[in-house]
Amino acid sequence: MRIRGVFPPITTPFDRQEVDLTGLRRNARRWMRTKLAGLVALGSNGEAPFLDEEESYAVISVVREEVPRDRVLVAGTGRETTRATIAASERAAGAGADIALVRTPSFYKSRMTSEVFVKHYTAVADASPIPIILYNFTAVTGVSLPASVASELARHPNIVGMKESNPDLAQIAELVERTPENFSVLCGSAPTVYPSLCVGAAGAILALACVVPELCVRLYDLVQEGRHAEALALQRQLTPLGRLVTSDHGIPGLKVALDLAGYVGGDPRPPLLPPGAAAIEAIRDQLGILMELTVENAS
Repeated sequence: MRIRGVFPPITTPFDRQEVDLTGLRRNARRWMRTKLAGLVALGSNGEAPFLDEEESYAVISVVREEVPRDRVLVAGTGRETTRATIAASERAAGAGADIALVRTPSFYKSRMTSEVFVKHYTAVADASPIPIILYNFTAVTGVSLPASVASELARHPNIVGMKESNPDLAQIAELVERTPENFSVLCGSAPTVYPSLCVGAAGAILALACVVPELCVRLYDLVQEGRHAEALALQRQLTPLGRLVTSDHGIPGLKVALDLAGYVGGDPRPPLLPPGAAAIEAIRDQLGILMELTVENAS
C-alpha cells in the first residue's frame, strides 16, 4: 500500500467538555469537499490521550461515515503497552479505519530502546487487522524512532509507512533512502513540507491542512507538477500560520484557527487552556492572509 497526498490530523470538538459528534461530522463533510487524500482521526491534534475508548470508537465511526471509501481514514491507536495498542487497533478496524497510526510508547523513556521498538511494532503489526503507520513525534513523546529501526520495520508486510513529525530534513531523507519504494514516508511538520517532498516524502499529515486544506493540497500538487518556484513561494506563505497552530500555540491555537475559518473548533479539553488574546490576533492576521490566497487560487 502506497499512501500519498495530504491528510489533516483532525481535531476533536467538545461541547461543555463532551465530544461534539455533530460538530465533528460537520467538519468531516467540509474537509471531504476538498481534494484531501483522507483524514487522520485521533492523532496528537485529536487530543487522543484525553478520550476514553468508548469516545474514541465513536469518533472513528462518525468520521468513517463521512469519508468515502475511495479515500483513506487513518486512526491513531498508539497506547503505552503493546497489548493495549493491539486492542485499540482492532477496535479502530471495527469502527471502519483503513490504517492505524501508532505513536511510540514513551512513559518509560529510558527503556525505549531500538530492541523495544522493533518488538513492540512487530507484535502490533502481526496482530493488527489493518496496516499500520509508525509515528515519531519526539517533541511530545521525548523518545525518537531511529531511521535504522524504521528501515528494519519497513520490511514487515503490515507496516506501510511512517509519519515523521520532527522538522529534520536529514531524517526524512534518510528514511526515504533506507526504506522500500512502497513504504510511505510522511512529513508531519508544516515548515518543512516542500523540502520533504523534494527529497522523496510521499505526502504529509499536517495540522495546517485542517484550516487551509486547499492550499496544503496545492503545495503538494505544485511539487508533483515540478513547479518548484511556485511551491517554494507557497511554502513561505504557509509557514507562519503553520508555526502558530503547532509549535507556538498547539491544539488550542489550532482550534481557534478552525473557528475563525468557519469550522467547529471550540475549546480544548482541560487541562489544556484556550490561548490568550494576543495569540488569537496573531492567528487571525495570518489566517486572513491565507484566506485571501485561497480565494485567488479558486478564481
